Amino acid sequence: MHDGNLYEYAIVRYVPRIEREEFINVGLAMMCKRKRWIRLEIKLSEDRLAAFSPLHTTETLRNQLNAFRMIADGDSAAGPVAGYPVEERFRWLTAAKSACIQTSRPHPGIADNLDSTFDRLFTELVE
Repeated sequence: MHDGNLYEYAIVRYVPRIEREEFINVGLAMMCKRKRWIRLEIKLSEDRLAAFSPLHTTETLRNQLNAFRMIADGDSAAGPVAGYPVEERFRWLTAAKSACIQTSRPHPGIADNLDSTFDRLFTELVE
């Protein structure tokens, strides 16, 4: 039996035109219920955005992505959902949405060090 921490992660995506089903990976959300740990990081590349002729301004996207980050961080300025336990915040962030900010389906894993695993996944999947 492995003594590591069971976690779930999802890739945060910008979907410029939902009907075209194209997206750009712009962040990563990861949660470990047992540790009551959640982390979300965003990296918005203006060069990558320009390749998709986005309908949204960079400022609008940054504001929407910042709301995701505030919820993950438990910032009360993000509204009531920010006060939920980490697993409920993660579920809210990763729920299916027909909006320009979406996430992949959550994926599970086991890790001894959540932060280093997050950093590795962020580098592989977002950067």
